[in-house]
Amino acid sequence: MNDITNWYANLKKPSWAPAESVFGQVWSVLYIIIIAVNIYVVYLLLNNKVSWYIALPFWINLFFNLLFTPIQFGLRSNALACIDIFIVLFTIIWAMIVIWQYAPFATLLFIPYLVWVCIATVLQVSITYLNR
Repeated sequence: MNDITNWYANLKKPSWAPAESVFGQVWSVLYIIIIAVNIYVVYLLLNNKVSWYIALPFWINLFFNLLFTPIQFGLRSNALACIDIFIVLFTIIWAMIVIWQYAPFATLLFIPYLVWVCIATVLQVSITYLNR
């Protein structure tokens, strides 16, 4: 773990990058929101209120969100992590669009997630560029 921490700490980052301790705190809150919304979408799916197509972006999002850490820190691939974060961002927007008519509240709950992933995307692009 120390090797991973050292690797990330030694990467060039933009001056505006949040402190590393902020990431764990923010993601802890966001994962609660993500899981709650995903459970609600599955509930709607199981009760035949939405089709599998409505749930698809949520599942893809969760998969690529969970894949980010192994890519970034396990493979130490900034480029692949950059691609991954763009997929996460795209699927958040897609999920918000498709669920709006069924669950506007769930869409609103995703706004902090969207904002944070926008920041994380710009940060990841910056890190990828600075460490090419």
